[in-house]
Amino acid sequence: MKTSVKARIAVSVLGLATALTAGAALIPGDRTPSSATAPSRQPAEIPVSAGSLKSAIQALTARLRRLPGDHQAWARLGSAYVQQARLSADPSFYPKAEQALARSAALSPGNFAALTGQASLAAGRHDFAEAVRLAKLSQTANPYGQGAQAVLADAYTQLGRYDEATRAISRMMELRPGVAAFTRASYDAELRGDRTTARRMLEHALDDAFSPDDIAYCRHYLGELALRSGDPRGATEQYRLALKAAPDFTAALAGTARAAALDGRPAEAADLYATVVGRLPLAQYVIEYAEVLVAAGRDPAEQWALLRAQRTLMEAAGVKDDLTWAEFEADHGSPARAVEHAEAEYARNPNVVAADALAWALHRDGRDREALPYARKATATGWRNALFHHHRAEIERSLGRTEESRRSAARARDADPTFSADLPALARFS
Repeated sequence: MKTSVKARIAVSVLGLATALTAGAALIPGDRTPSSATAPSRQPAEIPVSAGSLKSAIQALTARLRRLPGDHQAWARLGSAYVQQARLSADPSFYPKAEQALARSAALSPGNFAALTGQASLAAGRHDFAEAVRLAKLSQTANPYGQGAQAVLADAYTQLGRYDEATRAISRMMELRPGVAAFTRASYDAELRGDRTTARRMLEHALDDAFSPDDIAYCRHYLGELALRSGDPRGATEQYRLALKAAPDFTAALAGTARAAALDGRPAEAADLYATVVGRLPLAQYVIEYAEVLVAAGRDPAEQWALLRAQRTLMEAAGVKDDLTWAEFEADHGSPARAVEHAEAEYARNPNVVAADALAWALHRDGRDREALPYARKATATGWRNALFHHHRAEIERSLGRTEESRRSAARARDADPTFSADLPALARFS
């Protein structure tokens, strides 16, 4: 690797480690959506202006200098650090969040704000079982807090406990029907194969949105749904409207890049991804960028090096993410290591995404008979996920199950007529 490339990677890693001073987005406590460093198969954070986070942290820090016994301020500060880690892709803020939330809990044992923040922190670190435990304690302390239900909905989804996730979302609807509840209801419906309801829930969310950030968030997920349905042009229009509402919403720019790549424009996509990764070097975006560079005939080595550096930061901050590395190793590295990661992920979080990752890793490692039961689990909820059905078709074909393979391939085409297995990370964005 050239020295200049090493220097750019060092700068990117330093940016991850110092992102707090630049600011990101502070989300009100009752939204508590999924982590930007968590698996990307559920709604991401609702964006808020960078200045609001910086101002909130400064104000809370100043208040705590004057009133160090204010347990609510400590809880809010801890939650702010959780959001900072999530939206800056910098997990080094999780230890700061842990300290602030522990201080709140020590000052006022059992207070629901600290418990909700700790639950969100556990989810950010991918400890979803612990997130459920803490969110239930928060729910007991305050049965009317929507934040705990949001954590439960997301954590249950990651644990593959879909009926319980649905109940948590229903409770969110009872407490406060709005953007946070409707977007989760949309994803819940999509997991069950009901795209009509999924779209309707997103439209309800958009109707309820009043701030530019909420509008951008809803437009972005309408774009994601369109892209998963094989409509890259329609998706691009939704991303454009998202960026019109909130120009700094990086997820919508990443969606625009993804749509360009899937629409056969890799050079344009690569230029967009350069901006995306420069702003927010999430593992998902880095892998997508590398794949697009390959498709555009360019060298992805710098992105793979950045990905490895990011992995080191995640591990140091206590983030458990075997899913990303299972998928990466299966498609770009060692199938044997992919199996190890996928087995570890599925043991903790037996959801359909982990089942697909394990099935594909086993297939790539030449273990198709072991892979098939997991491929069936991955497609059992009715989710019209073209990649999952493609993986199942390939496993069935390898086992000589010709007719079953044809049916699975047909389901992949029905889910997304534009699907291509040439860019696997882009197909996994859902």
